Amino acid sequence: MVQMLDEDGTADPWRRRARRTRRQMPLWQELPLLLIVAFCLAVLIRTFLLQAFFIPSGSMEDTLLVGDRVLVNKVVYDVRDPLRGEVVVFRGTDNWLPQVDQAPPAGFAGKLGRTVGDLVGVSRPGEKDFIKRVIGVPGDRVKCCDAQGRVTVNGVPLDESYVIRDSPLDVPPNPRECRSRRFDEVVVPPGQLWVMGDHRLVSQDARCQGPVPIDNVIGRAFMIVWPSSRWASLPIPETFKNLPRPAAASAGGPAPVEPATVGGVAVVVPLTAVLSVLARSGRSARARQRRLLP
Repeated sequence: MVQMLDEDGTADPWRRRARRTRRQMPLWQELPLLLIVAFCLAVLIRTFLLQAFFIPSGSMEDTLLVGDRVLVNKVVYDVRDPLRGEVVVFRGTDNWLPQVDQAPPAGFAGKLGRTVGDLVGVSRPGEKDFIKRVIGVPGDRVKCCDAQGRVTVNGVPLDESYVIRDSPLDVPPNPRECRSRRFDEVVVPPGQLWVMGDHRLVSQDARCQGPVPIDNVIGRAFMIVWPSSRWASLPIPETFKNLPRPAAASAGGPAPVEPATVGGVAVVVPLTAVLSVLARSGRSARARQRRLLP
C-alpha cells in the first residue's frame, strides 16, 4: 500500500481524515442511500427503456401462460413501426372493453404496494392494457379463412404453429363477437395494426374489437423472464418472414425496416433515442396500473 506523505515524512492528515470518515459511516446510513439509488434507477429504466409485465389471462396460450412475466422493450417503436408476428403490449381503444378478473387489494397497504410496483415495473397491468400478436400492418389485407381454415395476409396463408386452440369454423362470423374463426377481409387502416391472441378460442382481439392505433403501442414483448423454468425469447415466427409487402409499401411508401437488435433491444443513435423516448414518455405517463387483458 502506497501512503502519501507530507514533506516532513508524516502521513497527509486530510487523507487520514477522509479514510477515517469512510470507515466510520455506519451501515444504517449506507443502506438507505443504496436503496434510494437502486429505486431511482429502476424507475428510470421502467419509464424509458424496459418494463416487466404480468400475464393474468390465457389469451396468448400456449406462447404465454397465466403467471408469466414478460420483458417489454419500450423504446424500439420510437425508431420504427411494429412488424408482423411481434408480440406487443398496447392500450386498448374505447372499443376494447376492459375485463377485470380480480379485484385490486383494498386498504392503504394494497394501494401503496400497487403504486410502488407500478413505479418499478412489476405490478399487474392496467385494465385497458392488452398483449397480442401483430398479424397485419397498415395496408395489409387480412381475412379468414382459406380452404384449410388458415388466416391469410395479402392472399398468403399463415402456418400458425403457435395457435394450439383455434376458434371453431362452424360458428357464423359476428363483428361483435370473437367466437368464430371466420371474418371478412379487412384492409388495415393507415397508422393501425390488426392484432390477435394466440389462444383464438378465448382471445378478445381485433376480430370483434377492431384494429389498434400504433400510437397506443407501449412496446414489444421480447422475452419471458419469469418463472425461470420458462425463460425464453419471443421471436417472430418463420411464417411471417415471407409475406408480401403491404399495399402502402408496394405503392411506393417505405417498407418497415428492423434495426439491429441485441436481445430484442434496438441499437440506435443515442441522441435520437433519448429525444424520441422523452417525447413518448409524455404520452406514456397517462397510463396507470398495468393489467393485460384477454
